[in-house]
Amino acid sequence: MDRFWSAPPVTRTLTALTFAQSALVYGGLLSGYYVVFIPRLLFRLPPQLWRLFSPFLLTGSGLSFIFDLYFMYTYGSALETGSPRFSSPGDFFTYVLFVAFVIMVTAGYFLSGVIFTSALILAFVYTFAQDNRGKRATFIIIQIPIEYLPWAMLVLTLVMAGWPAALSEGMGIIAAHLYDFLTRLYPTFGGGRNYLTTPAFVRRFFAAYAPRGEYRAYGTAYRPAGQNPLPRQVAGLHPFRAHGVEEGRGGDLVVANLSENRS
Repeated sequence: MDRFWSAPPVTRTLTALTFAQSALVYGGLLSGYYVVFIPRLLFRLPPQLWRLFSPFLLTGSGLSFIFDLYFMYTYGSALETGSPRFSSPGDFFTYVLFVAFVIMVTAGYFLSGVIFTSALILAFVYTFAQDNRGKRATFIIIQIPIEYLPWAMLVLTLVMAGWPAALSEGMGIIAAHLYDFLTRLYPTFGGGRNYLTTPAFVRRFFAAYAPRGEYRAYGTAYRPAGQNPLPRQVAGLHPFRAHGVEEGRGGDLVVANLSENRS
């Protein structure tokens, strides 16, 4: 339990809820009908408000159950603990809420999608790739610039699952890029203002209840006590996503398999 509570709080909660809901659905204890996105049921009496978040918490079946959780935790924790854009307590939580809202509007209302977990994971991958521009990642067995990783994953989804799945999943890239535009590109290069700031009460909450961490100039790194990861490369393979990751000693997922671009 110490290992669980020492994980980044938002990613930890998101992954745990996804595991629990997916296990209930695929274990036959909960009907999938009650967790998918059905807009008309949000506006009936009584409103089924849980459908605002339950579509983000259902993995694929079979091996996808394992790999969706794996990638959600890997990229979510990498962003929450190491991204320079999430410099204050609660910033990553605000990011997740924003990209989830955009995914729900685009993939849900406009494309009639019902499950958004893959789109949320792809949003994480896109933001992670933007934070690590100039590095390289392993996609299956091919070294590619990490900026291309979310697009390579999207093409693989297109090949394996078809246009509807790829289009819905691609809304994760749209959502993550919109966040990047509103919080970094427009304020920095367009002279605009960043309106997507974390509310003060959210900052106070995460500052008070965040796990033990080490504070840096650009954010907080949550590190389990007594752990000093030694990375080693392992291959990640998924029916719809495949790429290399690194795993630290004791199973700590550390960072995507990156190498400096020497070109």
